[in-house]
Amino acid sequence: MRVSIVLGSLAAMLALTACQTLTPEERRARDEATCRGYGFRPGTDPMAGCLLDLEMDRRADNRAWQAQMNRDMFYRPVVVERRIIVQQNP
Repeated sequence: MRVSIVLGSLAAMLALTACQTLTPEERRARDEATCRGYGFRPGTDPMAGCLLDLEMDRRADNRAWQAQMNRDMFYRPVVVERRIIVQQNP
């Protein structure tokens, strides 16, 4: 019983550590590595443009995601049903 609790707790901790968000410094380092991979040299104007493009793409993705969430939440189709009961004459 104790072993399963310990293993379950360990699995939960590992799952939660995988869900961390990047700090701004980590995001910048990844962006710089991506731009260097594209062939840009650090400290140049094209490198700055590459970093800016990556940030703008990230913001556009975020706006698109937020718009999709808003559409799903607020603009779902509304089904209005009105039942009509017809009585037969005897």
